[in-house]
Parts: sequence; C-alpha cells; structure tokens
Amino acid sequence: MEVSRPAVYPVAVPPPITDPPARLRMKDYQGMPGTMVGLALRLSQLGFAVLSFSIMVSTPDFVQVTAFCYLVAATILQTCWSFVLAVVDVYALLVQRSLHHALVVGLFAVGDGVTSTLTFAAACATAGITVLIDNDLDQCAHNNCGKFEAAAAMGFLSWVMATPSFLLTFWLLATR
Repeated sequence: MEVSRPAVYPVAVPPPITDPPARLRMKDYQGMPGTMVGLALRLSQLGFAVLSFSIMVSTPDFVQVTAFCYLVAATILQTCWSFVLAVVDVYALLVQRSLHHALVVGLFAVGDGVTSTLTFAAACATAGITVLIDNDLDQCAHNNCGKFEAAAAMGFLSWVMATPSFLLTFWLLATR
C-alpha cells in the first residue's frame, strides 16, 4: 500500500512594508492651473480686466460715481491677480510641473473666488448705474453711457473667464 508523504516547501517571508503606497495623482484637466487652457483663461481674464479698466479711466467723470470707482478698483485687483497667476502658469508649463500642492491650490481657489466675486459685483453695480442714467434719468446725452456700458461688459467678460478658473481650482482642491 502506498501512502503519500507530506511535503513541506519553504515560503519566503515578504519584506515588511515601510513606505506607504504611492498616492495616485489627479489627472491634469484642461483649464486647471498649469495647463495651456488654464493659461488662456488667465490671459483672457487679464485682457478683459485691462480693457474694462482702460475704458472706464478714459471717461473724465467716472470719479463722481462710487460704482464706477469700484469697477476700477476691482479690475485693478483682477489684473494684478491674473497677471501673477499667468506668470505662475507659464513657469509651470516651462518646467513641466504640476500645480497640485494643497497650499498652492487653496490659495488659487480663494484668490480666484474673491477676485471673480468682486469683479462680478462691480460690473453689476456699473451696469445698474448705467441703466439708471440711460433709462430712468434720460441723461445719456450728457454722459458717456456707451463707454460705461462697454466697461461693464468687459467687466462681465472678465468675470466669465475667471469663473471657470475658480471652479476648476476649487474642484481640484475638493478632490484632494
């Protein structure tokens, strides 16, 4: 009668895991900081803010209305913020680095949110005063309503270009 004999094979002990597993990095979606579309959004919001500022400052009587001064201040802030972040985007593209550091993304999200909200509020205030002057007071002939309307439109377009930047940066921050 044949009896089977038990066999013992040595098993290697796996090495202890000392390093945590590598975290998966989020894919760079176009429009996020450090991408070509993100740079295009920054440059377009910068351009529209500069246009709005230039049009408003070219009118001699913008200082008499607080809403117009608010638009000038908001577009100056938008211009400075967009220029700095455009430089950061260009740097990130040149050195091919991803802008996914939590502190940097948080700063971008807060800055984009604040500047886009201020620009939107200033454009709304300017549009409201322009409608008041044009429709309600019928004094558009004595004022520069066309320039005020153009400055408000450029302010709105700057906000339209800043909002995707804010939303994508905020989404990047939220998915960390």
